[in-house]
Amino acid sequence: MSKIIYEKRGEIAYITLNRPEVHNAIDTETDDLLFEAWSEFARDPEVRVAILTGSGEKSFCAGADLKSHVDPWLEAGPELGRSLLDRGFAGGITRGLHHTRKPIIAALNGWVIGGGIELALACDIRIASDNANFGFFHMRRGMHFADGGIVRLVNTCGVGIAMELELMGEPIDAERAREVHLVNRVVPQNELMSTAEHIASKILRNPQVAVESAKETILEVVGRPLDDQLRLECLYGYSTMGNPEIHDKKKQFLDRTDEDRATAQTPAH
Repeated sequence: MSKIIYEKRGEIAYITLNRPEVHNAIDTETDDLLFEAWSEFARDPEVRVAILTGSGEKSFCAGADLKSHVDPWLEAGPELGRSLLDRGFAGGITRGLHHTRKPIIAALNGWVIGGGIELALACDIRIASDNANFGFFHMRRGMHFADGGIVRLVNTCGVGIAMELELMGEPIDAERAREVHLVNRVVPQNELMSTAEHIASKILRNPQVAVESAKETILEVVGRPLDDQLRLECLYGYSTMGNPEIHDKKKQFLDRTDEDRATAQTPAH
């Protein structure tokens, strides 16, 4: 069985880390297979959303497989960082392929450790099962995030939380992760994938041009001065107005024939 399972069901690509015997740790072969999966997802016109998860209930991902990664890092010398700039961890989705315009949902089951946290943070929406735990144990081994983990922690959770989580090296549970905005939702384990698919269905309901432009805009404005943020939002947002789907959606709305009119509903999980 492949270390990465890539499946297409309708417009959703399912990417599964498949090394449950080592808590879905990512060795060099898995990293290469992930690169192929992310590349296929980005270029395939038939899929619009990806759901990433890990095999089994014990772990989403334990990060880098220390048996294959640490020794090469230690032996690489001072040019190590420069040599890795073009392609980050987990098949490049943390750095290099991070400009993928299609949304990625992470379904986080069990332990999410070290580089697994970086991988989760590189996704756009994170759903955690109620048995999920996030381990910042890499600090105890003398390493800190180098593949987007610190950057995305600061952007997602804020400086104070990033300082706490990264410097202490302590684990947090799913509820604490939701409290600090590391994850969007926490659901029972048996509802994890159905919740991810529900979110995917809501994304797929919307015109692709608008969805991908919105994601790109959000990523472009992060960390920029306010005037730059406002300028970019205007440029990206109004560039979607040439999409012919807008005319159809407008007519459906005015004719009250659109299938998903805004109504008072009980929110999903």
